[in-house]
Amino acid sequence: MVNNNVVRLISPRNVAKTDGTWSQGVRKNNFIFISGQVPLDFEGNIIGKSNFELQAKQALDNFISVLDELGGKQENIMMITVFLTNMKYRPLFAKIRENYFKKNPPASTVVEVTRLFMEEILIEINGIAFL
Repeated sequence: MVNNNVVRLISPRNVAKTDGTWSQGVRKNNFIFISGQVPLDFEGNIIGKSNFELQAKQALDNFISVLDELGGKQENIMMITVFLTNMKYRPLFAKIRENYFKKNPPASTVVEVTRLFMEEILIEINGIAFL
């Protein structure tokens, strides 16, 4: 049975395309689930190789692009999970994040991982929004 209330977003306008086996985001009624966003531009190029600040901003911009495309706004974000390849980046990410979420910041988890899907990538962000 197909549920017409589910929207699976595979290729948002401003974010690198997936291989088609997963969605960048899924909307079910008032819930939006956003897959891990990384610092790739629309063409799949890494933004800010070895520059954490540029990578963090690109990953957040991609996250917000997926959210926008599914009908959400930044104030709808309830939770983000941030994966860092080194916890030394956490204070810088906190400052960058503050510029994106000035009012009512979402709940957040920050996790250090050994490696992300491409060696040069330093950050990945996923999350949940509620409309």
